[in-house]
Amino acid sequence: MPQKKKIIFIANPIAGTSGKNFIIKLIEDYLDKKCYDYEVLMTEHVGHATELAQQAAESGVGVVCAIGGDGTVNEVATGLIHSQTALAIIPSGSGNGLARHLRIPTDPLSAIKIINRGNTQPMDFGTVNKRPFFCTCGVGFDAFISQRFAERGKRGPVAYIENVLNSSLNYHPETYDIDIINNKGGEEIHHIYKAFLVSCANASQYGNNAYIAPSASVRDGLMDVTIIEPFLPIEAPQMAIQLFNGTIDQNSRIKTFQCQKATIRRSRPGVVHFDGDPMQTEKDVEVEIIHNGLMCVSPAEEGMPTVEVRVQNFITEQFKNMYNKTEELIQENIKKGPRIPKIKKGFIRRLSDK
Repeated sequence: MPQKKKIIFIANPIAGTSGKNFIIKLIEDYLDKKCYDYEVLMTEHVGHATELAQQAAESGVGVVCAIGGDGTVNEVATGLIHSQTALAIIPSGSGNGLARHLRIPTDPLSAIKIINRGNTQPMDFGTVNKRPFFCTCGVGFDAFISQRFAERGKRGPVAYIENVLNSSLNYHPETYDIDIINNKGGEEIHHIYKAFLVSCANASQYGNNAYIAPSASVRDGLMDVTIIEPFLPIEAPQMAIQLFNGTIDQNSRIKTFQCQKATIRRSRPGVVHFDGDPMQTEKDVEVEIIHNGLMCVSPAEEGMPTVEVRVQNFITEQFKNMYNKTEELIQENIKKGPRIPKIKKGFIRRLSDK
């Protein structure tokens, strides 16, 4: 009989969507106990997930699973890089960019079944000024929007669209000097672009199926750089459609290339985003892909699925959202306790008269 693996589930009790208690109950009921001994840990502060993941890797734990969105996934994965401990994901965030790219279902029960299959393989990760990222990083408008999200604390596709519409017309593109090192020949190439944004992608999307780099792979040792040049307001709707249907790289305002390293130089320090979270950096931004630096439990296929699968995933996700909301309402009613009707004045006396 094969030896059991130890798996640790790490969840942020605050971040992401509701339903974490429901997910933990699903783990209890459906995780394959013949394959895994498990433990669930809750984070207590920013960076705690990284600490817990590092401790697990140093202890020889087989798998550490992030329950949450891209922020929680980034923290957990950061603690596992260059180790033999594999990352698993049960998505419960607002964007779930890496999970979607890896074709890990947003339905938690289906994600647990992926873990039960135990298909483990290496994947790449990136660094931006030495800070790990696993999905995308970038400068320009997307970094500006990530900072707005962080300041307002409101996430999700509706909030994203609101921020984009309110900010894009007033955003001023910058000029960037970009040096790239091609992985095939090692030669350095210099470009100068005035750009709305520069995105460096390990995976294909930001999250919410917004495909900024439709052809990206987490297993090729390369980043896909997407540069959006300044565009007219009338062009924005078409660009938004292409972002979500996976054809943004066909737009005439888009420049794309692949490389293993890139240095992005700008005129002043500013914000950079990594996996949707903002950070302030100096003028120069160094981005690099580390090939096969992380083990991951995921399906064999990756990247943008077929249209039919994307439609099915959308329908499944709507049912999941409805189920989570119902579960949340049930839990609220349980906490409130049974409702005891008020007895009208004189009611007892009238009963006694009978």
